[in-house]
Amino acid sequence: MTGKSAEDTNAELTKHEQLLHYIKELPVGTRISVRQMAKDRDVSEGTAYRALKEAEQLGYVNTKERIGTVRVDRKRRSQPEQLTFAEVLEIVQGELLGGKDGLDKTLHKFVIGAMELGEMMGYIDAGSLLIVGNRSNAQRLALEQGAGVLVTGGFGTSEEVRTYANERQLPILSCKHDTFTVASMINRAMYDRLIKRKIMTIADLVEPQAKAGALKMGATVAEFLKLSEEAGYSRFPITDDWNRVVGIVTSKDVVGSPGTQTLDKLMTRRPMTVTMATPIASAAHRMVSEGIDLLPVVDRQRKLVGVVSRAEVLRSMQFASNNLHQGETFDALIWGGFSERRDEENRLLFAGLATPQMIGPFGTVSEGVLTMLMQQAAARAANDLQRRDHVLQNMTTYFLRTVPIDASLSILPSVIEASRRHLMMEVTVMQDGDVMARALLTAQTIDAW
Repeated sequence: MTGKSAEDTNAELTKHEQLLHYIKELPVGTRISVRQMAKDRDVSEGTAYRALKEAEQLGYVNTKERIGTVRVDRKRRSQPEQLTFAEVLEIVQGELLGGKDGLDKTLHKFVIGAMELGEMMGYIDAGSLLIVGNRSNAQRLALEQGAGVLVTGGFGTSEEVRTYANERQLPILSCKHDTFTVASMINRAMYDRLIKRKIMTIADLVEPQAKAGALKMGATVAEFLKLSEEAGYSRFPITDDWNRVVGIVTSKDVVGSPGTQTLDKLMTRRPMTVTMATPIASAAHRMVSEGIDLLPVVDRQRKLVGVVSRAEVLRSMQFASNNLHQGETFDALIWGGFSERRDEENRLLFAGLATPQMIGPFGTVSEGVLTMLMQQAAARAANDLQRRDHVLQNMTTYFLRTVPIDASLSILPSVIEASRRHLMMEVTVMQDGDVMARALLTAQTIDAW
């Protein structure tokens, strides 16, 4: 009996299965679009969309609002991204009354128990959290529905409810805060978790691997040159016998050294590294400012788990910058009140009001807010000029007058000098023709060269 070839097996698969196999085989960090996949695989966009959605459910890809859909490590993304009851307990600084074995479970929503029992039960389901006062009957009913319970106001619960929570392995918590305060604290934590999920990190690019193009301390210059030719890089991490990163060696370090020279005598000790949790933007800033083409990725013990190249990081930065935060962060909320227009000389101009959220301790717009507004205006003006993204290198600010609440502000960015790699700008904040603040900024272009 003859075996089937890979082509025969693939031919037996449906288009949907073939697309899933195609997605699974993509390198981690690859950006995927429905339209491009449909074109490349000769299928309809509907078929490509359904396959991509199933791949997301299986953990092969992750869709981020500011980046798009990216191939990710399945095992890494299988970790819970929702709050656990243990985290809620820590957030509200509460006390565990029962159901200790359920602390590691996650919750997908919370329900405030300020209604009749019959109506309340229509909102409670498994994986939710009921926030309620001293109402034992409501606490019991929530546990019956598979929900956890948070008792507010410093109240406890009955022994019967404690025992039932232990049996169901569902936590029942208590805290001294009132219901409104607790709901605000949990909502803020959930919102912060959502924002963090949308921030692209090194973990979205690098898949942990046993060998990551590293050399041992006893390796020779000849071995370095051979690996450099094979990999196409001129910089490699040096590890000890326990796979810990102890140095970096570059092509400049080995120039003029004999092929038998060991690298431990040439390497730079205590090199710059990143972890899986390092944001892509942070890694890009380091690599651009230091002119580094390869960074080691390490764990908490500084053991090497992978490497990330400059091209990968900067390419990801370009994807990430296509869409900015949309009303999620404090910066975005404040900047959202400013509109963009052009003056008579076709220069960009941003106008908006000084709102109460911008006020500092003295009742005027804080220096931090003014600095942020000038940075945002400069970034948009730079993008309008060069259609490239920039990393801020230096900023000197001058606060000439205090800005009162409800003041109408105009922010005018002006380019002083621009080249392919660097940019110098001046930004002026004005109120009714008076200069209130001014900043001089220099930035370096992010470009995947």
